[in-house]
Amino acid sequence: MWSDESHYQLHHADGRVRIWQKQHESMHPTCMSTTLQAGGGNVMVWGMFSWHDLGPLIHVEQRLNSTTFLSIIADQLHPIMLMAYPNGDGFFQQDNAPCHDARIVQEWFQEHEGDFTLLRWPPQSPDLNPIEHLWDKVKRAIRQLVPPPSNLTELDSAIHQVQCQIPRITFQHLVESMLRRIAAVLKTKQKVAQ
Repeated sequence: MWSDESHYQLHHADGRVRIWQKQHESMHPTCMSTTLQAGGGNVMVWGMFSWHDLGPLIHVEQRLNSTTFLSIIADQLHPIMLMAYPNGDGFFQQDNAPCHDARIVQEWFQEHEGDFTLLRWPPQSPDLNPIEHLWDKVKRAIRQLVPPPSNLTELDSAIHQVQCQIPRITFQHLVESMLRRIAAVLKTKQKVAQ
């Protein structure tokens, strides 16, 4: 199982606004553009997936801290890992975000180490988590919606709807790509070391 968090902005913009105006039109309403601070707001979600299936998509109300993350892994991740890997032979991968590495979270993982194996991820290592590619697919699909979500509730609903429509073959291909991507990183590391 792979997991991570992702932010989705309500209004995606590249920061460039181009307005063509004639010299006498500088204050005309058609020549003015409103701005949105922080992209009009955003939605944060936590998700997970494996070869077999997508896990739940959890809307994170506030900033993800160690307490919130602990409740997610205890209430969402743990039951799924027990069901998917009843013999305790499952692996779980996450990055080194501060809330993932907090003492209370690490203690929880130690208490449940017989249920599944937490993959250790070296600090400052390349982010090879395939869920990043899944997030990218969801973000691209949301940007193509017509009409686009107009508020955060619609954005949250769109994220869930798009995520549910991802075919199983997509995340299976992401899992299959792991060996190739890890080999590429190792090969690059060897070249840099020489």
